[in-house]
Amino acid sequence: MHELLRLARFIRCDPIAPRQAFAHRLRIGLAVAVLILTLSLLG
Repeated sequence: MHELLRLARFIRCDPIAPRQAFAHRLRIGLAVAVLILTLSLLG
């Protein structure tokens, strides 16, 4: 759990522009979706 919190702090950013914030969240969301899909296909 501690590693997950550290990872969350690492990928969190506070960009100034809303467009940058949206793009960052979109990339993180896609990465999480791919990870979940991969784990579900393996399991």
